[in-house]
Amino acid sequence: MTSSTLELLSTHACFGGEQRYYRNDSREVGLPMRVAVYLPPKALAGTPVPALVYLAGLTCTEDTFPTKAGAQRLAAELGLALIAPDTSPRGAGVEGEAEAWDFGVGAGFYLDATQEPWSAHWRMESWLLSELLPLLADQLPIDGQRLGLTGHSMGGHGALTLALRHPGQFKSLSAFAPICAPTRCPWGEKAFTGYLGADRSTWGAHDATELMSGHRAAPYPAGILIDQGLDDKFLAEQLHPHLFEAACEAADQPLTLRRHEGYDHGYYFVQTFMDDHLRHHARQLLTA
Repeated sequence: MTSSTLELLSTHACFGGEQRYYRNDSREVGLPMRVAVYLPPKALAGTPVPALVYLAGLTCTEDTFPTKAGAQRLAAELGLALIAPDTSPRGAGVEGEAEAWDFGVGAGFYLDATQEPWSAHWRMESWLLSELLPLLADQLPIDGQRLGLTGHSMGGHGALTLALRHPGQFKSLSAFAPICAPTRCPWGEKAFTGYLGADRSTWGAHDATELMSGHRAAPYPAGILIDQGLDDKFLAEQLHPHLFEAACEAADQPLTLRRHEGYDHGYYFVQTFMDDHLRHHARQLLTA
């Protein structure tokens, strides 16, 4: 197996730190992947810092979070690195890939596909956990033992499910407008059918509500934070935060689920509450 490489593509000064973009020739995905990394001033001075991993949603790239979320200013102050990987493999040459990208199969959903033709390259879970995060911790001033996880929409689904599937990998957890029960919404049903096959019994392993329902004790005793806009056009049909809320209550998992009048699904919503999420993670990561 070939070794994984990390190539620096560009660097931009930002709030005393650096916003960087890297290319990873991924052995897990078998294609070049990209990731954005913000290093705060403390990291540039040589001290390994904790990091918050942000998973973006459908139609997004590694550039969406750095340019739209407005997170770097407070991250610099708190001493948090920010890691924003691309959402999906690109350029695999799979028939129908381009047409299927938006709102369904094609977008990564942060899992390892088991069905052809997607299984060859759609290995987002293995890329993130087995390859990218260890590589970043090895080559950058990032403390790989102090990682938090958050995400938006499809990335919120990814944050919740990866954190619950890999206990101990992440020390803190939050999400913005996540897909909370993908086995029970059109986006999830389409993606899971394509990636995992028609056998619905395999789907629950990638459904945050189902995963939380399997816990008898709180996996995140310091609490999970979720923000949801009530003017989100996807709320009723696609997101179902009330189902995850009920599963958390049954598992005695502390959850702060904030519902906000007037806010939609976009990045003005994410920007508005980003500082709260950064402080939520900092409280848990900086004392770990």
